[in-house]
Amino acid sequence: MNPTTRFFEALGQRGHEPLLEEATGTIRFDLTHEHRVDRWFVAIERGDLRVSREGGEADSVIHTSRTTFDRALAGQSLYAAWLRNELTIEGRNRSLPRLFTRLMPGRPGARHPRDFRRERRSAA
Repeated sequence: MNPTTRFFEALGQRGHEPLLEEATGTIRFDLTHEHRVDRWFVAIERGDLRVSREGGEADSVIHTSRTTFDRALAGQSLYAAWLRNELTIEGRNRSLPRLFTRLMPGRPGARHPRDFRRERRSAA
């Protein structure tokens, strides 16, 4: 199973995500590979998540390759992919994808800034 499939299946099993409690809307991911398009549909209702393979209308649609999305799951920035024109976003709710990036894994070995600050305080 590829990293993208693992990510979306695990996301669908979460049920509720506290990081998205202020968010409501739908995002469709159109991920191209091998002359096909994989579609993932994520519905968010005040943090409650539902993931499916349906390709219906969505508030936001993200178009990219599955390879680019796999790299993002390995810690590369989706924002950098957007700057390189490897990713496009369309739809009436463009803030939803930004909120969704909270669920993406960070770079390997990365630490949360608050953890770094606590470590510096305890070492002093």
